[in-house]
Amino acid sequence: MIFNSVTFLIFLAVATVLYWVLPRKPRLWVIFLLSMLFYGFWRFEFVPLMLISSTTDYLVARSISRTKDQRRKRLLLFVSLFVNLGLLFVFKYLMFFTENLWAGLALIGFETTPPVLNIILPLGISFYTFQTISYTVDVYRGFIEPEEDYVLYSCYVMYFPQLVAGPILRAKEVITQLDVRPDFCWENLSTGLRRILFGLFLKVVLADNIASIVDAGFSYPVDTLSALDVWTLAFMFGFQIYFDFSAYSHIAIGSARLMGIHFPENFNFPYLASSPRQFWRYWHISLSSWIRDYLYLPLAGTPVHDRSTGGLSEAVPERQSPPRETRALFLTWAIMGMWHGAAWTFVVWGLWHAVLIYAYRLLQPIRSRLPHIVKAITGWPITLLLVMLSWIPFRARGLPETVEMLSKTIDLSAYRTLGLRENTYLVAALMLVSIILAYLVREFYEKLVHSRPLIRLPLEVAVLTVAIGLVFIFLRPIQQFIYFQF
Repeated sequence: MIFNSVTFLIFLAVATVLYWVLPRKPRLWVIFLLSMLFYGFWRFEFVPLMLISSTTDYLVARSISRTKDQRRKRLLLFVSLFVNLGLLFVFKYLMFFTENLWAGLALIGFETTPPVLNIILPLGISFYTFQTISYTVDVYRGFIEPEEDYVLYSCYVMYFPQLVAGPILRAKEVITQLDVRPDFCWENLSTGLRRILFGLFLKVVLADNIASIVDAGFSYPVDTLSALDVWTLAFMFGFQIYFDFSAYSHIAIGSARLMGIHFPENFNFPYLASSPRQFWRYWHISLSSWIRDYLYLPLAGTPVHDRSTGGLSEAVPERQSPPRETRALFLTWAIMGMWHGAAWTFVVWGLWHAVLIYAYRLLQPIRSRLPHIVKAITGWPITLLLVMLSWIPFRARGLPETVEMLSKTIDLSAYRTLGLRENTYLVAALMLVSIILAYLVREFYEKLVHSRPLIRLPLEVAVLTVAIGLVFIFLRPIQQFIYFQF
């Protein structure tokens, strides 16, 4: 079931009504069953796989809390990681590693017929796997107590608004909200509907219309593209994936808010960041925070605090760091890239960001001596250019195409021509301007309604009317969200 479909809107309306009218126990059962139905709209045979993952962590977490033997606790934690990561490996990475193994054998002279694997990637497996792992690890660390109610715990894992593409939630953030329903208030309803509408606007008006331009541009032979074409395609895909994924997050946050449940924010104008560290404080915040607490900090040997916000940058020092932290940084980002997809291009994307953050760390002593105005003027454009260029390996069809496209950007002779359709460059420029204007308008709007509360209603009515009209105009055959493939 796709968020940008009439089916989902009807499903959400029914779920919301039932949520508010039913008492606790039947309410939790309804969420549990509806979440499985929501996932089953794609392929119902993968629902048991999700139940295996979630049930394993439910049982393991309870066992961890009941034993005082630290060795047994570590063994139980290993069982959780083995089951969850084992399922993730089989369904997401087995074909990748098998293909690379056979390619490696062929290079050294072993000519054998590779096995034929036809494995379907379960929808959202990376997201719900990380969520169940975080639950067990938090119980192991003593941050939370295990949940005894299996249905309530399963609602946390499988709650349909965030099931397929996040935000990646922590148990302490959601279980208590699902357990005790808040009093109904119209503010939650109106806020939720606005977030859903805004998400639909980003998806069907912006992301889906950019998609056709991006697909056309990346279908061109690379030798026909100029350096400016490569930069333009990098920006265009950067805008597409931002609008597409933030749209999903807005709809997920809004859908939960209809039921009075608050999700943490997942994006905050990341393309206006003035440093690589700041970018990862504003982009896919729930993932970068998860990577910080469950991967980077343990690898770096740094104590983990009980928090779920701030992003990966909160744990990456601006100063020069010991070799262990540096190794943890690069390994973390390689895994972060691989999490997004079973291809070497994703690893390149991850290591690209590791290099950016590491270089920023090395240059920080020099940067700290610069006047604030210089840092402000130079930080944003440099960060924007380097972050946008990182989308080339993310979107390219393989390493050879990635290398060829990136090499164009450092070839001065490749800047002499233009190979894309004229409107592509115009759309890219308009998208960048629109993001800047949206940020400025938001800041101005908040100050305006604070000083003149009576103007809020007519302004919101006007904006919502335009947004609703554009969503209906551009609504077309359903296009999946980009992050569904991860």
